[in-house]
Amino acid sequence: GASRTAAMEFTHVVPRARLFPEWAPHGFLAFGPEFEQASFLDTVQEFGFFVERAHAERDPSLKQPIPYCVVIQDGKVLLLTRSKKGGEARLHDKLSIGVGGHVEPVDLPTPEELALRPEWSPRNPIPKAARREATEEELEVEGDHELEPVGLINDDSNPVGAVHVGIVMLLHATGPVRIRETEQLSGRFVTLEELDELVRSGANLETWSSLLVPELGRLVPQLAGA
Repeated sequence: GASRTAAMEFTHVVPRARLFPEWAPHGFLAFGPEFEQASFLDTVQEFGFFVERAHAERDPSLKQPIPYCVVIQDGKVLLLTRSKKGGEARLHDKLSIGVGGHVEPVDLPTPEELALRPEWSPRNPIPKAARREATEEELEVEGDHELEPVGLINDDSNPVGAVHVGIVMLLHATGPVRIRETEQLSGRFVTLEELDELVRSGANLETWSSLLVPELGRLVPQLAGA
């Protein structure tokens, strides 16, 4: 609503120099021996802070970590189509395999939540933000599911990418998955082959999604039919 827009919105940022001290990767950077998830989380906890979103969107010296959750079920990936309602914008539907959004102050875990989830940290809002976006706002995911962080995705080649960094998480869904915002969002499960074909044919995939598709077979062997 209007009241929410009128208030200042704050978003979570990490200084670029802390996140990528030597070089900034292009594309997907998997967590592993070269780039450890633990050291990334330490950086987020030590140097992350909240700043007015309008400022963050203009300042490439700050990176806004965005949870980017890929939903996987029965060897297929959830492909989302985001439509802009009305007018000619319908012709420009964006395809995406990532669910997520800006990390907000509300995403800092409460003491009660920390008691239930000892793996969360009071200074890291990202896991709670990922859960909020993926399972409470955009989608409804039934049954057991955990969010597994697998790496980062970075694209400094455009002004929007320059101020964000994607935290790629896999959500292995066992029960039904439903879209909540059906007016703006639709989705279907597709094979990795179909995704590869979309990338090859130049479909209107979000940049992060198109950078991630070629990595999926390695990240989730069962997608490749292994």
